[in-house]
Amino acid sequence: MVITLILLALVVFYVIGVYNSLQTLKTQIQASIQEIGNQLKRQAGLIPNLEVAVKGQLKHEQGIYKMLTSARQSVAKAGESGSAKDIDQAIEKIQGLLPQIQVVVESNPELKANETITKFMDELTDTADKLSYARRSVIDLTQTFNQKLVVFPSNLIAKVLGFTSEAGLVTPTSGAHLEVSKTEQQDPKVSL
Repeated sequence: MVITLILLALVVFYVIGVYNSLQTLKTQIQASIQEIGNQLKRQAGLIPNLEVAVKGQLKHEQGIYKMLTSARQSVAKAGESGSAKDIDQAIEKIQGLLPQIQVVVESNPELKANETITKFMDELTDTADKLSYARRSVIDLTQTFNQKLVVFPSNLIAKVLGFTSEAGLVTPTSGAHLEVSKTEQQDPKVSL
């Protein structure tokens, strides 16, 4: 009788532990998604300032203005919609914009010394890194949560308690982004 009560207590504590860990993961996933929104808001405030600074310094570089405006509009759209697809598109635009701005700055020595542009570039890079980190957190937490839903015996408890899988960040499962080209397989050559 005592052994049965001990075993029953252990099962109850195990169920409570699984339930609490699943709920914890769900709240962490939501917090990570909110962090992406937080960084997008930071980005939305930063890009207009960067745009003003770049316009003042790079009057002859009209292409940069269009890219900055497009990136700012993407960030604003993603912030308003909260859609994972819009967030991904905004992040991709921002990350694609950085190397192009750096090339323009590097090709104009008078801009390299400009502290305003350098500071904004650093801020933009920092925010892009934070967005990547927040996305990675959502991916990792979603993977851990979904894994608990399919691994025995936590899957039984999750099913009984009504837990369903989390989507995380939605990414196409086919396309060129999943392939590594021959050029990408080669060792990089650095020539200084």
